[in-house]
Amino acid sequence: MNVLVFQHTQGEGPGAFCDHIANHQDDMQIVHLYKGQPIPQLDNFDLLLVMGGPMDVWEMNTYPWLTLEKQAIRTWVRDLNRPYFGICLGHQLLVDALGGTCQRMQTPEIGVLPVALTDSAYQDALFAAQPRQFTVLQWHGVSAQDLPPGTTVLAGSVGCAVQAIRVGNRAWGVQFHPEIVQGTISAWMGDQGNHQCAVDWLGSADAALAMERDSDKIAADQFRMTSRMYTAMRQL
Repeated sequence: MNVLVFQHTQGEGPGAFCDHIANHQDDMQIVHLYKGQPIPQLDNFDLLLVMGGPMDVWEMNTYPWLTLEKQAIRTWVRDLNRPYFGICLGHQLLVDALGGTCQRMQTPEIGVLPVALTDSAYQDALFAAQPRQFTVLQWHGVSAQDLPPGTTVLAGSVGCAVQAIRVGNRAWGVQFHPEIVQGTISAWMGDQGNHQCAVDWLGSADAALAMERDSDKIAADQFRMTSRMYTAMRQL
């Protein structure tokens, strides 16, 4: 199986998915869009993973590659109809590329927080095995608003009604960060901009440090969840 990854910043890579891909002896190609790397021929790949990033879906003037990325996502989902999994920004790009909208939130959602499945999730290939409520890492100030045609909402939270979606039968987006492993948030906090964002949104440096520790506590659960999800996508 050949996996294509769109990465938007140096620090937000595939995380746990690197292990799942290797464990299945699959191949992976990462396109570092922020470095200007071109998108390869999509026909050569079986699964598209689109990662997170601090940019917003409407910032095409600042990040011109967003336009080409959205075109590729449309082609992948609508024309090729192959499995897609988007995380945070990748979730928002799925919504935007297929005709929906995303908007800035009045109150950003950040921290290790619960999400709850909708009834539709129990018939879903990726989420059926998840408990009704589970804990994830949130770090976003934008959320999906108007959803594309054919969208099923699979999970929500108090702070964000659209936490997980499926568009059609093979494209998923999650607003949270299931790809985290031990040390992921500590590494992100090593970037001064990320650290200041966390401090500003959470209210203190102590709260930001607590989020680092809490994220490590759920890393093993996230790893098991993403392992099940990856296995399910391989079988589509």
